[in-house]
Amino acid sequence: MSHVGDPNGRAPRIVAAIRTAASLRSRSIALLTTGVLTLPVLTGCGSADGGTAAGAAPQDIGAAARERVADGGTLKWAVDAMPETLNTFQADADATTQRVAQAVLPALFTLDEHGRPQRNADYLESAEVVQREPKQVVLYKLNQKAVWSDGREIGAPDFVAQWRALSGKDAAYWTARNAGYERIEKIEKGANDLEVKVTFAKRYADWRSLFSPLYPKDVTAAPDAFNDGARTRLKATAGPFRVKETDRAKGTITLERNPRWWGRPAKLDTLVLQAVPRDKRAEALAGGSVDIAEIDRADADRIKLAERDQGQAVTHGPAAAITPASALRSWAIAHGAEDDKAEAEREARRASRAAVEKYAAEQAGLRGFAIRKTLEPAYTQLALNGASGPLSDERVRRAVARALDRQEIAETVLKPLDLPAQPPGSHLALAGQDAYADSSDALGSHDEKEARALLADAGWTPGGARQKPRQEAAKAGSRADSEHDVEDGKRQASGNHPNDEGTYIVGDDKPAGPGSGSGAGTGTHVLAPARAAALQRAALLDQARVFEADPADQAKKTDRNTKTEARLKGGAPGAYAPKGTAAPAPQGGPLGKDGKPLTLRFVLPSGPGSESLRNVGDKIVAMLKDVGINTEIVKVADDSYFKDHIASGDFDLALYSWPGTAYPATDDRPIFAKPEPASDGSLLVEQNYSRVGTDHIDQLFEQAVGELDEDEARELVQKADARIWAAAGSIPLYQRPQLVAVKPNVANAGAFGFAAPNFQDIGFKKPETAHNGSANNAK
Repeated sequence: MSHVGDPNGRAPRIVAAIRTAASLRSRSIALLTTGVLTLPVLTGCGSADGGTAAGAAPQDIGAAARERVADGGTLKWAVDAMPETLNTFQADADATTQRVAQAVLPALFTLDEHGRPQRNADYLESAEVVQREPKQVVLYKLNQKAVWSDGREIGAPDFVAQWRALSGKDAAYWTARNAGYERIEKIEKGANDLEVKVTFAKRYADWRSLFSPLYPKDVTAAPDAFNDGARTRLKATAGPFRVKETDRAKGTITLERNPRWWGRPAKLDTLVLQAVPRDKRAEALAGGSVDIAEIDRADADRIKLAERDQGQAVTHGPAAAITPASALRSWAIAHGAEDDKAEAEREARRASRAAVEKYAAEQAGLRGFAIRKTLEPAYTQLALNGASGPLSDERVRRAVARALDRQEIAETVLKPLDLPAQPPGSHLALAGQDAYADSSDALGSHDEKEARALLADAGWTPGGARQKPRQEAAKAGSRADSEHDVEDGKRQASGNHPNDEGTYIVGDDKPAGPGSGSGAGTGTHVLAPARAAALQRAALLDQARVFEADPADQAKKTDRNTKTEARLKGGAPGAYAPKGTAAPAPQGGPLGKDGKPLTLRFVLPSGPGSESLRNVGDKIVAMLKDVGINTEIVKVADDSYFKDHIASGDFDLALYSWPGTAYPATDDRPIFAKPEPASDGSLLVEQNYSRVGTDHIDQLFEQAVGELDEDEARELVQKADARIWAAAGSIPLYQRPQLVAVKPNVANAGAFGFAAPNFQDIGFKKPETAHNGSANNAK
């Protein structure tokens, strides 16, 4: 379930919050790992130079100048499924919805390969903030040639209708997100029909994210048209292509050249989007039903083997199970005296022979395909559910993080593909983006000794599982050591703590009982930090503040701390247990506390396309075992993995991914927002499925989204990321690989990375250039 070149950096996300409410209409498709760890690698600490990030990878699209691309032809492009809607702003929009929109609708800003928004000259002559005080005003000057396919000019009425539909003020519109549109005060025509003036009630740094795609007013002016009219057809479009027909029986959407297109004409006559499940991609490629398809690692290996085996017998696939001994035994049974066994064996031999022949024929068909590859703009993370259980104690979460060798995990996934294998250093930007800075030192690097020390400080010891539970023991994370600490806890629970840092509201599956404090009867409770955890948190936040300090102040603080134990060990001071905490010996075995073993429930998808993901899960299990943490692996069906487990909070540990974005202050805020209690006692988590957040993180996001100075906004985003690392609810592991099988004569299509496809330039290379299929053909 991946996306390619989303034009405004907003890949669709599964809308699956704990409570569906009109107020939660934000970008929300979580990328679940299927195939090659399908469900996204980065640079040293504090680097703000995204353009030279060591972990970035270039796009690989078989680039060719337009004069080297032939006119005409039909390109068949595999997609995951037929879209349920053609309206990208609805909850069931998917990657195919986005692909169609990219080709047929206006996108005022598109992303380049570094994930930076660029003005789309086909629609805009200019777009800029022309006023900041007293209110932000953006002036759009439209391309005078830009028209809808029905001949009407693109103009202010289209902007107004889309704003009203997505503002969130009219509940009759079934929208999945309204981020940014709710901050608009008014839209009006400028000096002429080609100017659109947008006035914001609240400043909005990510204004370039709006109106991409832009729908005609026929779709957005009325709720019925928005909700139902654009689900299966678009009456008017304004891209290089238009929708010709949709055939659900065949699983195809056919796009054809738009005769009213004013830009560079499309090279292709038609573009056919063919629904092909991931596990059928190799067969479809070999059979010629598609020319280009995103594939998983297993299919990429098959294509490489097909090239290697040219002119030789195929000995892998079904043939690999046939050994001389098994063949002799099979022949003996098939020709034996026991008729029933002989007939069954002969049938098995026929089926085996057919499978071998089918596989060999597919291998012959795969020969010649190029594999174009890059890093997908999405990262896979280990999510730690902080709502309850051992992981509600931040010391345990940090111990899990310190136990992981993220470099080893990234290399396992990416090194065999010859892709950069540096683990992500940010939750909010990817390598190569301007906002990228490695803030992972706010948590600390891989260190098993420190992981064990953190666990010991949290009370988890080798003999703890055999101890008799202490009746008087306070909850992990509560302050009950003294009257002063109790008062301090009350102050944090009431929200009066100066920073409210590390105090977060979490859900409790069981109703609160009598005397359970301020959360009684609400089904929620407040976790306040323990005495030792508070000391760690203070140190950890000091480290996070290093990322916020001015360079001169940072240099002074660094100099003062060079002699501390934490600095000598090369990590963040706050990521260590208090000085003097003894780390149990590695051979101490599984840990426990109060008679209970430390066991975390690790939920993984069980489908055939998730094998690589489960392999990563196995590595994590082994790393946790090395520090005494047991895991209980729970394998669930792919179709229920997210809905029934991740979104509902039925996990301790889980692997899933989030797409990168050019607009982190808008798009990533719901992912890391502090969970809040609802009036009915449930918990509103938006897309923060780890249920770990702080008021300070929320405040930094809110400041960033309203900051019009781009450098200042970037710094605020980086500060927020340092705090997210410190909270240890999400541990980025690797940027996902993007592998695309494509016929070598296909030009300007393949592994796009962040960049939006230029559909008008995609086509088939002229014969003299067709041999240059990919930069990676030889690999």
